[in-house]
Amino acid sequence: MTGATGMQWILELALVLLLAATLFHAIRLEKALGVLKRDRTVLEELVSGFNDSTRQAEAGIERLRATADGAGRQLGRQLEAVRSVKDDLAFLTQRGESLADKLDALVRAGRPLGGEASRPAAVSADAGSPDRSRVRSQAERDLLRALKVAR
Repeated sequence: MTGATGMQWILELALVLLLAATLFHAIRLEKALGVLKRDRTVLEELVSGFNDSTRQAEAGIERLRATADGAGRQLGRQLEAVRSVKDDLAFLTQRGESLADKLDALVRAGRPLGGEASRPAAVSADAGSPDRSRVRSQAERDLLRALKVAR
């Protein structure tokens, strides 16, 4: 039985060595699984944070889109108002030009002809300046009055 006992010892020793190797690998595997579990928790937190950020970004985009739509509508209304004012200004400019032409024709028709017309030109610039500005301001007042009537 000594041969069988020696063989049993060898088999048991081999079994102990295999169990020790298995235990060593089990401990390493446990550590790796612990790291994975810890990393998984961190990864889940990261994914959760990313999802929250994504939701906030989507909400921000929706608010931005709504704001842009509102601004676009407001800009459209302002553009229509500007077009209306532009048309009014074009009309007033045209009326003002026609009234200015009429006033110019009336002023030319009211000026004296002949020798009297050349006499004021011979007067010095300082002496004629107040009358000229008064005539000019009267013409401007007439033009302004005509523009107000045209409205």
